[in-house]
Amino acid sequence: MMSHEKKPMKAVMLRLRNGWPMPLALQGVFEILQSVVFCIALIMLPLVAVYFSGGFLEDSFNVILQFAGFLWLMIHGVPIEVLNLGTGQDPSSVSGWLTLIPLGLSLLPFAFCLRAGRRIARASYTDQLWQGLLGAFTAYGAVGAVVGLLVNNSYARVNLFAAIFIPLIIAALGLIIGARREAGSWARLFGVDIASYIQRLSPHRRWAGSYVWHVVVAGFLGYVAAVGISGLLLTINLGLHWTEVANVYQELRPGPIGSAALTLVQLALIPNASFWVLSWVSGGGFTLGTGSTLSSLETTVGPLPSIPMLASIPSGDASNHWLFMLIPVAAGILAGWYFLRGGENHLEDWFARRIPFNLLSLGASTACLSVFTGIVAGVLSLFGSWLVSGSLAIGRLTDLGPNIWLTAGALALQVGVGTAIGYLIAPLFETDPVLEG
Repeated sequence: MMSHEKKPMKAVMLRLRNGWPMPLALQGVFEILQSVVFCIALIMLPLVAVYFSGGFLEDSFNVILQFAGFLWLMIHGVPIEVLNLGTGQDPSSVSGWLTLIPLGLSLLPFAFCLRAGRRIARASYTDQLWQGLLGAFTAYGAVGAVVGLLVNNSYARVNLFAAIFIPLIIAALGLIIGARREAGSWARLFGVDIASYIQRLSPHRRWAGSYVWHVVVAGFLGYVAAVGISGLLLTINLGLHWTEVANVYQELRPGPIGSAALTLVQLALIPNASFWVLSWVSGGGFTLGTGSTLSSLETTVGPLPSIPMLASIPSGDASNHWLFMLIPVAAGILAGWYFLRGGENHLEDWFARRIPFNLLSLGASTACLSVFTGIVAGVLSLFGSWLVSGSLAIGRLTDLGPNIWLTAGALALQVGVGTAIGYLIAPLFETDPVLEG
């Protein structure tokens, strides 16, 4: 009797895991709507807690729902126009744009779309996958349109086209990456066998393509390593200044619910702060509002809001801060080491056949590798710095984030130099006979 009862339960669990049988386009809609519901529910929880603790001046719960909609759009990167920022008799005369993306919260919709992409791929054949992805993509745009229409009020508003199309960027990334992870290869995902295409290329084109690919990966590795080390440096700095951070909490006295909400806001901004620390480390610097510039070479800080984590901003003697500029160089050393391990420096082979002196051919190829890898890291820095920059629409806080071009230039130089060093010294520490030879 028990075995017969377990079979329906097992069937239900399999359906929950693999999805219910339905047309693939509808399956995509169903999966993505689940993602939206889960994401908005997580956003709503702290807002509802603050509302019932009396933390909002507005009594209407409808406004809290609209605020949740604004937050959902903001974590997707949709600019929000904040109204009634003027002073005096006509506050409606001034408005500002809220454009800073809290990357920590942006991971929520991305993770849910990643899950949806995997489930859609699991329910699809290779030549049918586009149907599920198209259905999910269309439904996500429709959700953005509905949210964009419902949230506008006397406090803020959004552009409808921005609400429809900008959230699709995160949705597309999550869906495609999730489907690719489930499929295991691009050939199974879209029916395109990249490996067989590469095999049909001439040897010279394959070698050139392999060299370019490994340069791009090395530059990406150098940049990601620099961001990761900067995040670690941020964590250490917060720990060293925890007393100052705790003092700001005590001065604000936000209460248990308010403290939790304030902490969540700061956690959402931790990824942004890691990129800001990277710009500080590189020497390019970042701004914390008009008139405030911080870098390892110069620090000018104006009045700052009472946000606890800002109490950890470096102060005092800055004469040795330039040493932090060696951190991106260390990240570049890792990139150079990776490139050597890849064994795909076909440009060095090309130089060796044309330059009779080994030192000259090695120097020329290493210099090219340094320049190319630095360029890749610099381009990635342009995108990363732009992503974590923005405005809070209020007062001086309309200019937040890294000095984009200075940071990109500094990182290109530092990662490039580090790559050359790493590539040249890596053989000294390798035990692989092939590399030693």
